[in-house]
Amino acid sequence: MYMKFIISGKNIDITEGLKSAIEDKIGKLEKYFTPDTEVHVTLSVEKERQKIEVTIPVKGTVIRSEQVSNDMYVSIDLVEEIIERQLKKYKNKLIEKQQNKDYFRQEFIEKDFVDEEEIQIVRSKKFDIKPMYAEDACIQMELTGHNFFVFVNAETGQVNVVYKRKGNTYGLIEPEY
Repeated sequence: MYMKFIISGKNIDITEGLKSAIEDKIGKLEKYFTPDTEVHVTLSVEKERQKIEVTIPVKGTVIRSEQVSNDMYVSIDLVEEIIERQLKKYKNKLIEKQQNKDYFRQEFIEKDFVDEEEIQIVRSKKFDIKPMYAEDACIQMELTGHNFFVFVNAETGQVNVVYKRKGNTYGLIEPEY
């Protein structure tokens, strides 16, 4: 095992079985990374939600995924598949930043992935942005039928985003300078 696993838990005991499953499943990703790459894994349980968060810091970038299911072993399987898909999809972007080259194995750098989907911006939109309160922005978002809304916060004068969350709740994104 070349990767360094840092495993922690919230409301869950990290059993040998879980530790082994994490190292076996997520260890499959070692074919992409250079030895000694750190993998931060956090397991947490809230009611029936079995969540795994995996973060792999590489210089200037963080590769991250979290998955939730009602079975921690299923969550572990899902998170590995998602990270592998992210690596293949964003390979060229990750390696274009020359400083990241040292973090990935040569075989990964040289391999072309056929099903690579380039990110394409297919539509650009301009709109008047006027100051309003976050609550009013949520109302505007609902009226437009979108799941997010960009606005200037009347309280701070900064560009913010409100977005729809699960359970009919809302989130607010504010810049931090």
